[in-house]
Amino acid sequence: MRLCRNPKAKDAFNLFDHAESNLRMVAAFKILGLEPGGRWKTRITVTITTRARAGQHSCGSLFDEGKERIMKVLMVLTSHDQLGNTGRKTGFWLEELAAPYYVFKDAGAEITLASPKGGRPPLDPKSNEPSFQTDITRRFEKDAGANAKLDRTARLDSVKQEDYDTVFYPGGHGPMWDLAEDENSIKLLESFLAAGKTFALVCHSSGALRHVKSPDGKPLVKSKTVTGFTNGEEEEVGLAKVVPFLVEDELMSLGATFSKVKNWGVHTVADGQLITGQNPASSGPAAKLLIDTLNKKVK
Repeated sequence: MRLCRNPKAKDAFNLFDHAESNLRMVAAFKILGLEPGGRWKTRITVTITTRARAGQHSCGSLFDEGKERIMKVLMVLTSHDQLGNTGRKTGFWLEELAAPYYVFKDAGAEITLASPKGGRPPLDPKSNEPSFQTDITRRFEKDAGANAKLDRTARLDSVKQEDYDTVFYPGGHGPMWDLAEDENSIKLLESFLAAGKTFALVCHSSGALRHVKSPDGKPLVKSKTVTGFTNGEEEEVGLAKVVPFLVEDELMSLGATFSKVKNWGVHTVADGQLITGQNPASSGPAAKLLIDTLNKKVK
């Protein structure tokens, strides 16, 4: 057993050994430079405390066990960069990647990015214009680690549901052309559904549900309440005649109840294993709802 070389570990383990209150556990985490919080980290605390009481005070066993408890999140982005026949570029919407990315990262999750073609997915250039930038998008732009992940997204045909706790689909107009029709995407979502795992899609990516089936062969969204980019929002950006279909109309035609608020309002919906968000501003809240739902499942 490898000896612990952290000079602060002895004090931490003394607290773990007498961790009769959450305050002692929090203090022990802080000594080790860790930040407790969230249901998943609570599970790590319990594991570490149990090992500490049993006298297993090696750094190796403590942190190896901790790694096994990290939530694994897959985020699926578009590889499509042409906005219909307009001659303009499209892709993923930056806020819809950045806001959920930091919800997951700040919760301690391990994040994998994937796209149909792999590699660097196309960014909708409009989403990085000053009027659409936020503190979160600027944080992402400056984050070397996040951009390194974006440079090397995994090919969608190489990822499998068994390796992740959940999947999140950011939007942008691109998904309406590729992810909505991509067989690997359809199979991936159906596999998460069959495994009983909760997952989320926002904005135009709700359109990627159009061919997804429940185990009984019916459309996944049939009789479910969902949301996504609305007809009114599409008309407001002047692309209602450009996109291959309207998200709101398509989901309703499949038997869904389409829930929405005013254009650009924050709105998320949870129905069974499915979480959806209306627009870019709803992407962060949808990710938070997803994390909260997963945390409840591990109680």
